[in-house]
Amino acid sequence: MLKKCVICQKGSLNGKVLARKGQYKAKGGTGSKIARWSKRKFLPNLQKMRILVKGIPQSVFICTKCIKKGDFKKAVPRVKPTI
Repeated sequence: MLKKCVICQKGSLNGKVLARKGQYKAKGGTGSKIARWSKRKFLPNLQKMRILVKGIPQSVFICTKCIKKGDFKKAVPRVKPTI
């Protein structure tokens, strides 16, 4: 199962972490420079929920923005038969 929102297809984004070096101009220096950078990932806030996907109840990942919007229908919990 992919770590993507089922409704809006939101997934991870790639980016960088910048390490800066030098004194800022406001403090009397020549300005800060980028010394090095490393790769990182920006992950969306995904929550696992049991919802109806095309009329079938499934346990899937949904982002919190879609949960706030209410773009889905919750699955009815299964009832165990009594003997």
